[in-house]
Parts: sequence; C-alpha cells; structure tokens
Amino acid sequence: MGEAPRFDFVITSLQGIDYSSGSNVVNLAYEFSKLHRVLYINFPVDRLTILRKRKDPNVRKRIRVLLRKEESLFKVKENLWTLYPRTILESISQISNPGLFDFFNKINNRRFAREIRRAVSVLGFSNIILFTDSDMYRSFYLKELLKPEKFIYYSRDNMIAVDYWKKQGVRIEASLIGKADLAVANSVYLANYCRRFNPNSYYVGQGCDVTLFNSSLIKDHPPGDIIDIKKPVIGYIGVLFKLRLDIGIIGFIAKQRPDWSVVLIGPEDEAFKNSELHSLPNVYFLGNKSPESLPSYLNCFDVAINPQLLNEVTIGNYPRKIDEYLSMGKPTVATLTEAMTAFGDHVYLATNKEEYLEYISLAMKENSEEKAHSREKFAREHTWEANAEKIYQAIG
Repeated sequence: MGEAPRFDFVITSLQGIDYSSGSNVVNLAYEFSKLHRVLYINFPVDRLTILRKRKDPNVRKRIRVLLRKEESLFKVKENLWTLYPRTILESISQISNPGLFDFFNKINNRRFAREIRRAVSVLGFSNIILFTDSDMYRSFYLKELLKPEKFIYYSRDNMIAVDYWKKQGVRIEASLIGKADLAVANSVYLANYCRRFNPNSYYVGQGCDVTLFNSSLIKDHPPGDIIDIKKPVIGYIGVLFKLRLDIGIIGFIAKQRPDWSVVLIGPEDEAFKNSELHSLPNVYFLGNKSPESLPSYLNCFDVAINPQLLNEVTIGNYPRKIDEYLSMGKPTVATLTEAMTAFGDHVYLATNKEEYLEYISLAMKENSEEKAHSREKFAREHTWEANAEKIYQAIG
C-alpha cells in the first residue's frame, strides 16, 4: 500500500463501536488506526431513547457516563480511542417543520461538538479529518463547529428510503453531501447519488473479511442437516426478509426445477414463515447458523444465489454476501442492480425469474477450477486495507 499522509480521524456514525452487529465504519476505524490516530464517537442518547430503551445495555452504559459513574473517553487499542459524549440531545427526528427542526438540530450539534472538542483537546489531535458515516442530523453543523482540515461524508446505505429519515432526511442529507469536501460511497449507485450534490464523490468499494470463507480450510464432513439433501443444491445465506428478498423468484426456481434442492440459511421474518415456500418439498429452511459454521454450509452449494428484491432500501446496497460466495469459488447468480455491476465479470446477473433459472443452469454447466480460482482472487481483493487505500486516494 502506498504511503499515506498522517491524519487524525474523528469519526461520527449512526453505529456505536460497542454494538455487537458489524458495521463498515467500525471496520474502517480499525483499519485507519494502522496508519493514523482515530477518535470514534459513539452516538449520544436523546431524551426519548433514555425513556424507551433505558434497559438496553448500551443505553445504560451511556447513562452511567452521563452520571459520571464511568469515564467517557477510552483507549480501544494503539491509535484508536472512543468517546461516549457526556450530553443529552433533544429528540427531533419526527419534527415536520423544517425551521423548528433546524433550530433544535443546531442546539444538538453544539452540544455534540462541545464534547468532541473536549476529547480532541485531551488527545492533542490536529490536522483533523472528520469522517461522518451517514450521521446526517447530529453531524450536520460539525464542519462549521469543529473546522476540520477535511470533512468526508460516507454513504453506505440508501438511508432516505427508510421511513425514519423521510421527514427531514431528504433535505438534510443532500445539503450535507453538498457542503462536504468530498463524499465516498461503498456502491456505484450511492456514489452516483452523492455526485448529484457534490462533484467530488467517489466509489471506494467495500471491505470484507472473508478469512473464514476458504474452501481449503474446510476439513470436516458437511453439517448433518445438509449432508443428505439431494444435489444439486441451490443455496442462499443471509436474512430471509420480504423487504430484501424476492419470495416469488425462489418459489419459481423450486417449482420449475423439482430436481434441484433450494437451501435457505438464515433467520426468517413473518412473510417468509407464512410463505408457500414451506410447502414445497424441495425447499429446505435450515435456520440461523453461527458465523463460523457458514463456510461449511456454503461449501455444499452447487450454485449460490442472491434473489434481491428491488426497492428504495435495497437498490444501492453493496451485497457483502457476494464476496463470501465468491471467496469460496462458488458460481453465483444475483439480481442485476447498479451496485452489482462491479461484479459483472464474476457473477451471473439476472433481471427476472426466467433468467435466474437460465443462469443457474449455465453456472453449473460452465463451472471450472479456473473460474473458481478467478472468483476467489477477485473477492479476496476486497479487503478493508484496500477499501481504506481508496479512501486515502480520494482524500489526496
């Protein structure tokens, strides 16, 4: 990796570094800290969150910090610190009036900035890069209040498609992207969206830790609940939610090819639980599995699929599961989206259920050791180190 100038990163995000679910920006924070000093700001609580979620362990942690029963600034590892802001914000997300929203949002931003300035002073940070991960409300005025060397907006989901953000987010996010020094995005779709408001917008790809997804590491027999399922196995691993997956495509594949076994691994929502898929004899729901067991299941697939449903929420997503599929060398068929065009040389991209059927057959027919190796090589290029390097290049 090329030599990068040294910065002090201050990261604000919708995701706390202490939350168990993974997050792009947490991975990037660890990667940035290999070369730079990093201060990761955990989100401060607002009044409604304290009332509604005070039993949540992460909220209780923030309350203890507020009551000065715990320190607010911690060292996580070499070059990486995290701050729990010792402040309470007003609950403003559902205010409809733009003027009233902006009034209270300025108050919130001043409280937030005061805590960040305090931590920055304690750590002696300078030459600051403010890196905001979709935190459009709490960080809206931080460029003016903190005066960083550069302000970067990071887009990794189509946030304004979610109801929570629709009242003010459409207006606020566009304005925040516009005043950023640059915007970076993990998908082609989101980079193009950011470019509508800021010409300095860049597609920087996505990091993915696929260390476990290596067929050469699998020495055990296939798991007991998949070993006797008839071949070929057409499989999916991930959440089984109607908002994100096309139940109709899965059902069409199973009904048209009763000689194929369709295996679905992951937690189901009510729509999936009540779907006709459960009545089809060649569809197997294996439930949620531990992360470390997933490669063994994936190793049993003949073709991996991602029958994504196209809507405002999903259209810009970078599908991390595709990297996992490919890192095991698996032939993969996925729904064509703007974000998926980056995978076009290694994935069969379908636009309808008929093409899914056609491409699954073609994927099995064309599969070879050479193709499998090419898929693995491509997926393993998508490291967090490579992702961070592209961000450094965009900064430069």
